[in-house]
Amino acid sequence: MPPPPAKHQHSENSLSALLLSHTSWLTPLLRTGYKRRLEENDMYRILPEDRSKRLGDELQRFWEYEVRKAGKELRKPKLTKALLKCYGKSYAVFGVFTFLMEAIKVVQPVLMGKLIQYFENYDPEDMTSLYWAYGYAAGMALSTFGLTIFQHLYYYHVQRMGMKIRVAMCHMIYRKALGLSSEALGRTTTGQIVNLLSNDVNRFDEVTLNMHYLWVGPLQAVVIIFFLWYEIGPSCLAGVAVISLMMPMQTWFGKLFGILRSKTAVLTDSRIRIMNEVVSGIRIIKMYAWEKMFSALVTEVRRKEIREIMRTSYLRGLNMASFFASSKIIVFVTFTVFVLLGNPISASRVFVTVSLYGTIKLTVTLFFALAIEKVSETVVSIRRIKNFLLLDEIDRRGFALPEEENNKNSLELHNLTCYWDKSLDAPSLQNVSLTVKSPVGLLELPRDKGVLRVKGQLIYASQQPWVFPGTIRSNILFGKELNTQKYEKVLRACALKKDLGLLPDGDLMLIGDRGATLSGGQKARVNLARAVYQDADIYLLDDPLSAVDAEVGRHLFEQCICGLLKNKTRILVTHQLQYLKAADHIVVLMEGHVMAQGTYDELRCSGLDFVSLLKSDEEQERRPQAADPDKLSMLSQKTIRSCGSSTSHNSLLPAENWADQLPGETAQTMAEESRFEGNISCDIYLKFFTAGCSSLVLLAIVLLSVIAEAAYIFQDWWLLLGVLLMVGFVLSALTAAAVIFGFARSLAIFDGLVSSSQNLHNSMFNAVLRTPVHFFDVNPIGRILNRFSKDIGQLDSLLPITFVDFYQLMLQNIGVVVVAASVIPLILIPVVPLLLFFLYLRRFYLQTSRDVKRLESTTRSPVFSHLSSSLQGLWTIRAFRAEDRFQKTFDDHQDLHSEAWFLFLITSRWFALRLDSICTLFVTIATFGCLLLRDGLEAGQVGLVLTYAVTLVGNFQWTVRQSAEVENMMTSVERVVEYTELESEAPWETQKRPPPEWPNQGLVTFDRVNFSYSADGPLVLKDICATFQPCEKVGIVGRTGAGKSSLVSALFRLAEPQGKIYIDGILTSEIGLHDLRQKMSIIPQDPVLFTGTVRKNLDPFNQHTDEDLWNALQEVQLKAAVEELPGKMETVLAESGSNFSAGQRQLVCLARAILRKNRILIIDEATANVDPRTDELIQRTIREKFRDCTVLTIAHRLNTIIDSDRILALDSGTIQEFDHPYILLQNKESALFKLVQQTGQVEAAALLQSARQVTSERWSSFVKRLLFFHTAV
Repeated sequence: MPPPPAKHQHSENSLSALLLSHTSWLTPLLRTGYKRRLEENDMYRILPEDRSKRLGDELQRFWEYEVRKAGKELRKPKLTKALLKCYGKSYAVFGVFTFLMEAIKVVQPVLMGKLIQYFENYDPEDMTSLYWAYGYAAGMALSTFGLTIFQHLYYYHVQRMGMKIRVAMCHMIYRKALGLSSEALGRTTTGQIVNLLSNDVNRFDEVTLNMHYLWVGPLQAVVIIFFLWYEIGPSCLAGVAVISLMMPMQTWFGKLFGILRSKTAVLTDSRIRIMNEVVSGIRIIKMYAWEKMFSALVTEVRRKEIREIMRTSYLRGLNMASFFASSKIIVFVTFTVFVLLGNPISASRVFVTVSLYGTIKLTVTLFFALAIEKVSETVVSIRRIKNFLLLDEIDRRGFALPEEENNKNSLELHNLTCYWDKSLDAPSLQNVSLTVKSPVGLLELPRDKGVLRVKGQLIYASQQPWVFPGTIRSNILFGKELNTQKYEKVLRACALKKDLGLLPDGDLMLIGDRGATLSGGQKARVNLARAVYQDADIYLLDDPLSAVDAEVGRHLFEQCICGLLKNKTRILVTHQLQYLKAADHIVVLMEGHVMAQGTYDELRCSGLDFVSLLKSDEEQERRPQAADPDKLSMLSQKTIRSCGSSTSHNSLLPAENWADQLPGETAQTMAEESRFEGNISCDIYLKFFTAGCSSLVLLAIVLLSVIAEAAYIFQDWWLLLGVLLMVGFVLSALTAAAVIFGFARSLAIFDGLVSSSQNLHNSMFNAVLRTPVHFFDVNPIGRILNRFSKDIGQLDSLLPITFVDFYQLMLQNIGVVVVAASVIPLILIPVVPLLLFFLYLRRFYLQTSRDVKRLESTTRSPVFSHLSSSLQGLWTIRAFRAEDRFQKTFDDHQDLHSEAWFLFLITSRWFALRLDSICTLFVTIATFGCLLLRDGLEAGQVGLVLTYAVTLVGNFQWTVRQSAEVENMMTSVERVVEYTELESEAPWETQKRPPPEWPNQGLVTFDRVNFSYSADGPLVLKDICATFQPCEKVGIVGRTGAGKSSLVSALFRLAEPQGKIYIDGILTSEIGLHDLRQKMSIIPQDPVLFTGTVRKNLDPFNQHTDEDLWNALQEVQLKAAVEELPGKMETVLAESGSNFSAGQRQLVCLARAILRKNRILIIDEATANVDPRTDELIQRTIREKFRDCTVLTIAHRLNTIIDSDRILALDSGTIQEFDHPYILLQNKESALFKLVQQTGQVEAAALLQSARQVTSERWSSFVKRLLFFHTAV
């Protein structure tokens, strides 16, 4: 229920009136929050001037101007200058509020001193003095009221300024990420960018709060010294000397904070990068049983990070302890010198001096110190952001798409040489000259020399399908208007109609992060449909048929590529040679050179054998670094252009009905992020505090705190006695005790809280590692990373310092009340109702505040998810020229988060303003009450009451606010604890351990197996009964969504199957997951490499010798490529292994399988995205190296499994047939026969011949063995 814009206008433009009217417009929202949980539609719309786009564009202009100016002046650009020009003047104005606030704090002790002097010289007959006393009392009341107003104006404006800078910086970081060149992407990581958005930019929220104290602090100190000199003369210099000694220490602390922040940020980058890789590659990690390795990796990085955080926390502890101890030291030193100089002590002198020292202590040792600390940390963050913003961007100047008069689409390449990375020897393209009627997708490939001219609108469909979080419809439309007729045609052409009919919400179903709710085939078809719907001039299709089965592939080729797009220029990259005859022109690239080009007939007449060319035994070239390695594969393979041609193949099904006859698939649905309701439970607090230390340690900390506070309290008590009795020895002992125990208390609490953060992080990480893969399918990566970045960041830094502040103030307040009540028991009368009202107000406020804070956390997750998704699909976004639209979506996510953040800011002001208003009333009552009860009071008592009224009220409301802040920050603990209690999969090891040599045969038996990815999900495998014999080679086929990959998931127990699976007679459900998974090898469809050395990627547990590793690399023909790396096997791979091409990453997975030497090997469509040459190498290696193993191969390329001993055909999760391939091909009704026919007549005949030949060879071998046995007998 957003308010009308007018309300927003009132809330901003008339802020002073708003504060004076107690922010009454927020009260209805707080009442709503008190009654029920707040939702996103309860939040107020963001103010126009706070929108992400407006703020980002403004700061971007200043930054671009600074970059241009720096270029002219031959210096490095400074982001600080751009920030100062953009926000400096506005922020400077807010310094007026700081000045007025601190001026009032100086005036108040002087007025109080005058009031105490009245009581020292009390004369009931002197009415003139009484009138002056009333004037001083009124001045104190008015100054307290003014302080309240100026304080909240100041905090509102500077916090809003911090929000603006943060939002603008996030906008710029995302905009930069969209434009990064491939080389720049190799120099940064997703983890670093996430850390910039989650932690570094938050420094702007913090630094704006106290930065004005860098000039107000010293100025106020000079003024206060003047007043102190007036009160106690030269003795004040003793206290000033103590402060002067503390200031250099604070400055030194500030520099140390900056140094430690730099070290911590690098380690946090590394941790989040690893987490990003873990979440992205969790299936591979689980199937390889590598959880322990990654757990050790993250634990080690976290240990180093915590070491720096702990040092920072100790510094903070010393800082805060020095703040609380400094007042005791200053007062003790000052009055010791004052007495030694023979001066008489009076109540007015004591309390004015104490109050003035209290003011200077607060400003100089707290706010000034915090300003130095935060500025030091912010400088580090600004430098990190600046370095990111200065990374190279893709050069689009040469790739404009001009409209010529004849409006013809064309491409001209002339002696074009391109490198992904100039530091590598081999260019990706070398001296390529080509003139065709359409361009190829070279926009991402930096040119070294040559000419590339492009005319016409180009659309690109990537080899690796990319979808973004949103509906299926939004993924296909991709910003275009919905044209129902055209949309239906595209759905039919891309074989999506049946799938959408099976989904509960049809094309309005939400796609999860990384397309987790869709199968690989569905993602490929959505990816293709997006390109087709754009209605461009030129279509660059990078092997869109590899992820679908033969029948669907045939449909896509005939109905989409050569049907719906028949009047368009198309460039098709494909490994499926049966489609060559349909091409008008063929270009063959090898090693970056054009080997041949022409029509199919021309190339055949030239004697060129396509298949043998691509299956050359030459060692495959090493691919250079790239953000999207699949591009490299595209550029190194055959390129086919089919322009305006129709297919020459005959369809097996009528074209108009084919889409409806194709198989459909069900899909999973995304889970909404959970959000707690109500109070933070005591259980959460208990788990947080006990995570870092035992009950005995907690008891010791409490005892230490009580002793420190007792020393603190009794020093005040003896100071009062010192006024009356001149006692000094005990005062010095209590001062020493207060200082020593105060420091010990702060350090102990910080140590305990940071240890809690460390242990909770480790528990959360281990829980995430152990949870079933279904969790990762229904939770976006941004949602998970949000907990490991932002929430853990809160636990590491903000929560400890806030809690320590609250805890120390709470104890101090108790002590203040005890001392004051022991002198004037009547002071308890207003304190008790004040406390009760405060607690009621806190409860009323927290009901809403917690919900707003939780909303702020959940609205932050989409920002990270959108960033992660955009980086994955960066090339597609740029090819579609969709940067502006994705920037707008990012800005929308930011605006939603800003709504929650701004609401949290303004509700905090609502709460604080009411607390301070009540406190102002209390000070007024106490001040005038002393005058009304003047006949029975002494000056010392009045001084104590007034000093404690001001101190208690200020501290009391701040304590209540800090307690609310602690409660709000505990929502992060709540979210972390939630992830520590995730559902866990079966144990990694159980008491029943299989024999070390198990399995020694490789016999796999499925006995009535049903399988679902979640307890309430649909069955994807139904009543599977099959036995795979030892050393048998089994091919597994089926249409998209038939359950092929689910069979592998059931075997690896990625979710617990129903029924029984035996391996060599052992029931797999009775043994540990690691005992099972380590004994099987898998070569996955999507090869995954992790950041780390080549050695760690091959052998993470150091189980093999160097000789074994080099031999494995030699077997897969990667030895030469690895030897060329700077550190050979010790070379650290880039993020996601982008040093290698897709084919090379697949070969690394094959090398892993060779090293593991297991009796069971599963190949899950491992060759779908590689060229035939790499495919042949993989198949040959498998036949040689895994001759004595049971091999299960899932494949869409039928030629890779046609020589299998048996073929298993699946359909809708059930077994259709399971027999020898030649026997199945004899039956024209069999599923395998139909799949083979989809490949075309020539390919089908070749497959049939291969099956016949394999069967003949096996029969001959069997007969020979039988004759040998008979002869022997």
